[in-house]
Amino acid sequence: MSSIWTRFEAWLAANAPQLIDELNPGATDAELRTLATAIGAELPADFLAFYRVHNGQRNLDNALFMGEELLSVPRMLAEWTIWNDLLQGGDFEGATSTPAPGVRADWWNPRWLPLTYDGAGNHCCLDLSPAPGGTHGQIIRMWHDDAERPMLAPSFTEWVTQYVTALEAGEYVFSEEYDCIVSADELGE
Repeated sequence: MSSIWTRFEAWLAANAPQLIDELNPGATDAELRTLATAIGAELPADFLAFYRVHNGQRNLDNALFMGEELLSVPRMLAEWTIWNDLLQGGDFEGATSTPAPGVRADWWNPRWLPLTYDGAGNHCCLDLSPAPGGTHGQIIRMWHDDAERPMLAPSFTEWVTQYVTALEAGEYVFSEEYDCIVSADELGE
């Protein structure tokens, strides 16, 4: 994961140097153990390696990951708690999703860990309870008001690598207007 971070940091240095300071220092082993215990699931090694380098971002306003906030461990746990409380309160009773193959048909699953946040209740999630045919640690999209649950990547490593490769290919750019990284398509570039 250090090579992915090196590439991401190099892209930031060349394209959005003001955002480098948005990266938190690495998560501690204690923070990562607390997270795993709270959600009741083993965290994949690639996820742990990634977060030991940088624990997400500091500021909620400067979207660093596909136009979304790259959640720190405390922010992941806060978002997970909101969704889990809604689940336990019966808010999703009878609700099902339209999942991609290998993804559970749940509206919310307590073994989905939010990784990003778009400010409107939507997340890219680490799926720690895949359906048959899925992979522990796959990345899925969870919409708060849409039943679609697409799979974005079969592993955390592939998801992060896809994003950094897309940055390097110019598919994402820094927007001075929005002060964050956004899809080049959104800006018409």
